[in-house]
Amino acid sequence: ADLCPPQKKSREESSGEGSGVEILANRPYSDGPGGSGQYTHKIYHVGSHIPSWFRALLPKAALQVEEESWNAYPYTRTRYTCPFVEKFSIEIETYYRPDCGQQTNVFNLSAAEKRQRIL
Repeated sequence: ADLCPPQKKSREESSGEGSGVEILANRPYSDGPGGSGQYTHKIYHVGSHIPSWFRALLPKAALQVEEESWNAYPYTRTRYTCPFVEKFSIEIETYYRPDCGQQTNVFNLSAAEKRQRIL
């Protein structure tokens, strides 16, 4: 009997053309964001999650999302990009603190930066 059907389903959905995750790098670093940690670089192939009629209109570069992550717990930085849209990226910085989110300026932002943020 299959004792782990969710894992099997996930594995099946992550195989084949245009789907799954490709790991390009997974290595330690010593002088980067947050000091020392683990760097990963992945490509998510999202083609199988888009309707086929729409997928046919898009170039292959539009069906990929790249993720670079620097994990130096309690700090992490993750950047998402899409090769099809070269000048667009999303960066997420996270601090894990044992204070239930009570710190008002965990990133030590300047007054000008704090005025631009949305909470």
